[in-house]
Amino acid sequence: MIDSSARVHASADIEPDVVVGPRTSIWHRAQVRVGARIGAECVIGRDAFIDEGVTIGDRVKIQNLALVYHGVTVEDGVFIGPNAILTNDRFPRSITADGALARADDWVVSPILLRTGCSIGAGAVVVAGTTVGRFATVGAGAVVTRDVPDHALVVGNPARRLGWVCACGQRLLDGVHPAGPDPEPGAPLACPGCGSSFSIDPDSGALVGSPSTRGATA
Repeated sequence: MIDSSARVHASADIEPDVVVGPRTSIWHRAQVRVGARIGAECVIGRDAFIDEGVTIGDRVKIQNLALVYHGVTVEDGVFIGPNAILTNDRFPRSITADGALARADDWVVSPILLRTGCSIGAGAVVVAGTTVGRFATVGAGAVVTRDVPDHALVVGNPARRLGWVCACGQRLLDGVHPAGPDPEPGAPLACPGCGSSFSIDPDSGALVGSPSTRGATA
């Protein structure tokens, strides 16, 4: 079902049993496969690919040429940059051990979960079986091979934690310098953009914070 307020370009390929929510836009030559669910106020860019059964929340932006494969779940407010790839097979093979063409029953989907508000940079690869946490940022060109904590900034191949980011997207500061991957537990970290304050919980190692009244909710 495509909501009457959604905008779908005439060149887009929308297969049967697809749900498109209110005020969502799907642009030139995008392909949305059977059974996909796209929420409200999303933007699906030119030549993007949304595979069979993929679930996408509200207010998600998927940029041009991004590939989102079967088994991916995208929560609300996620950004997926151009040419990003979200895979679904940890042990890919074209053929079986006896040389036959591999079929659907010859492999197991390893799901990916993108949590609320996270961002996947341009050209990044998220490898099957991983979770990217709430408001985390995956840098452009990074290759994510393991779970990314909430609010973490990860870069490189394989992706490693470089620092921490606010819900508004700015990198957190430890004093006047960007916070590193392992700041002292309990030490104050501040967002230069919205004024929110955070620290590393000494027990869990997770980032905890007090959002500014003029900033986004963390």
